[in-house]
Amino acid sequence: MMRIFTRYILREVVGYALLGGVLFTFILFMRYLLPLMELAVRGAASPADILRLIGYLLPSFLTLTIPMAVLIGILLGLSRLASDSEITAMRASGMGVLSFVRIVSIFAVVAWAACAFNTLYLAPKASAALLHYEQDTKSGQAAAIEVQPRVFYEDFKNYVLYVQDTIPGANGASVWKHVFLADLTQPATPHIITAEEAIAMSGGPQTLKMQLFDGTRHDIAGNNPDQYNIATFTSTELPLQTGQTEDSHISRRDTPMQALSLREVWQFAHSQGNGSRSNIDPQPYRIELHRRFSWPAACLVLMLVGVPLGLSSKRGGKGTGFVITIFLVFLYYVLSAVGVALARDGKLSAFTGVWGANLLFTAAGVLLIQQLSRGGIALNLLSSAGAAFTQLLARLRPNKPAGNEVFGSGAAMRRLRRALRIRFPLILDEYIMGSFLRNFALVLASLAILFLIFTFFELIGDIIKYRTPLVTVGEYLLNLIPFILYNVTPLCSLVAVLITFGALSRTSELTAMKATGTSLYRVVAPVLVIAAIIAVALFAFDEAYLPAANRRQEALRSVIKGKPAQTFLRPDRKWMSGQTVGTSNGQAEPTRIFYYQFFDPDKNEFDNLTVFEFKPGSFELTRRIFASTARWDDSVNRWVFENGWQRTFNGEVTTSYQPFTVNTFPEIHEQPSYFKKEDRQSEDMSYTELTSYITDLKQSGFDTTRLRVQLNRKIAYPLIAFVMAILAVPFALAAGKKGNLAGMGAGIGLAILYWVIAGIFENLGNVNSLPPLLAAWSPDILFAMVGTYLLLRVPT
Repeated sequence: MMRIFTRYILREVVGYALLGGVLFTFILFMRYLLPLMELAVRGAASPADILRLIGYLLPSFLTLTIPMAVLIGILLGLSRLASDSEITAMRASGMGVLSFVRIVSIFAVVAWAACAFNTLYLAPKASAALLHYEQDTKSGQAAAIEVQPRVFYEDFKNYVLYVQDTIPGANGASVWKHVFLADLTQPATPHIITAEEAIAMSGGPQTLKMQLFDGTRHDIAGNNPDQYNIATFTSTELPLQTGQTEDSHISRRDTPMQALSLREVWQFAHSQGNGSRSNIDPQPYRIELHRRFSWPAACLVLMLVGVPLGLSSKRGGKGTGFVITIFLVFLYYVLSAVGVALARDGKLSAFTGVWGANLLFTAAGVLLIQQLSRGGIALNLLSSAGAAFTQLLARLRPNKPAGNEVFGSGAAMRRLRRALRIRFPLILDEYIMGSFLRNFALVLASLAILFLIFTFFELIGDIIKYRTPLVTVGEYLLNLIPFILYNVTPLCSLVAVLITFGALSRTSELTAMKATGTSLYRVVAPVLVIAAIIAVALFAFDEAYLPAANRRQEALRSVIKGKPAQTFLRPDRKWMSGQTVGTSNGQAEPTRIFYYQFFDPDKNEFDNLTVFEFKPGSFELTRRIFASTARWDDSVNRWVFENGWQRTFNGEVTTSYQPFTVNTFPEIHEQPSYFKKEDRQSEDMSYTELTSYITDLKQSGFDTTRLRVQLNRKIAYPLIAFVMAILAVPFALAAGKKGNLAGMGAGIGLAILYWVIAGIFENLGNVNSLPPLLAAWSPDILFAMVGTYLLLRVPT
């Protein structure tokens, strides 16, 4: 009998633990998914490298998620057994509290062993391999830059590149038309190279080889502007050193310490006054040493707390277990993070700071087990928390007053259908929609709380370090909620459909509906209508409220992290193309490029401004203006140039040279606002704001490829909530008999697949390998096609 009970309980606990572990690991991994896909798309990492990087990252996640999985498995598994009175039956057969502890401890010990192996051996090896990979990639990566037409590229060492048109070449080469190249070895007086055509190809690590054809070089002496040389060439070769490689840095700040072996950490922790290591502060290494043993011990500690709480949650069931899990995870990791932060500040010893949370939870677990065996007020209060929470929710639901009709009642809905002359929604539709909305709200609230908890864990070190007021932290988390809701809503739509139709299939309600002659498509219709409404609401939410909330939470996050107030102005942008105004007096306006060393947006004043003018229809330099100072004069509504000169050219001949003290050029009509460009993130703008922002930046010569992808995603992403609902129906029916656990697992698997595919297509759009429209909409189209195909194959 005991063997049967042991296998049954362990199967229940392990199932929920695996699901929770996958969910927690996925939440932690989401922030690294897009950078990994970007490395793959840009060619900085092969598919094998991406798999290696995922393998290098997972051990650091498992260090945190294995203890959490142990807790959620024990609480949800035992809570489910308690809610169905199976715990009562087992205890009536003679099983005591310690028997449950012994059975569950088998799982906890296995988890402790796995976590210890991961923390003491696997995670350091993976961290070291990750650092080696980043170093090797940085030193051996070949130069590759995706040049877009009419965009300034300042990634080259001492050079700025601007190209009017690009043509793909053979063997990885690119053909550029009308090339402008500025040599900034002397920033105040740059040397200029123009060419009708150039062929560019990789020339080795961090080197780009460029062959220029039919061009001109303009050189000026830095200390004497009267010395100006012009040289023409038919063909010349120029190597360019890239100032930076593709960013393959995905490790964290503490990765170097985590990459040390256990022996090395031990040596550093006891290095005070020992030879060459006498200058090393041993405290961080002592903390790291204790943490490597405290994380595995958390599996046993949380088991002691989870067993009595799981056994005592009789009425709340899995809902109570989940609520208690969230609370205990939050409490444990807050205590742990606070203890580590105090230990780093020297206010606690390394042992006390790291092991304090474990010691407190061990004492609480022993007390709860003792009270469960003998009875006690503390456990009675905790065991009634789920029932009280359930009753509170029941009281919040609107009751139907006698004699009155509320919206959603049969009579009220009949009146609405009669007034609108429609046959939707019917009673069956109301039932399905109500079930779907309840599940959707539960999943949405659960994921939002999990994300808030993980965010708080991430920031708690900075909160303690900079002594951030809790009011500021609370305000930040409140303003973060809209961002979380927007991003997890499609996943919630998917999981809610899986749970809803899985439950209908498991309880044979779906079979009963089909027996009445109702088609499966008619049963699914109300959920798809709600999903479509959610998709429209997401777009409206992003258009009306989300950008402002994102700006507030980013500003508050800077305060929490001790950073200065964020500014969106980009003083490092020193190259801009002029406004395109078409023709003036029947003649085409020349193309202009502005270069300056400093611009004061408050005073509307430039330092060392140079204006290059090019012949319309070609890239032949016809005039060059320089001024040590240029300021905007409102009285004349134009720029006033001071202490400078202008030169005009005809081919390789200087036709005029005119120094000046003060001068104005009415043909230069760009207003001061044109130069005050902001560097704003797409999530901080609505669709209409982003459209206007892209138009403005594109005219000034800035790369807008990523922003155009995000512009299309602002419509495509909300629609995925509807697509996910279609895709989830056949999976829910297939997994219906297997319970909610299978539905949740399928939901997480589909979500991972979607985010991987969406990340790949988004990065293909970012590097201009796909048009922005196709990059944004491809995941929706693919998943909609698969979902529709699978739904049509389901027997109706």
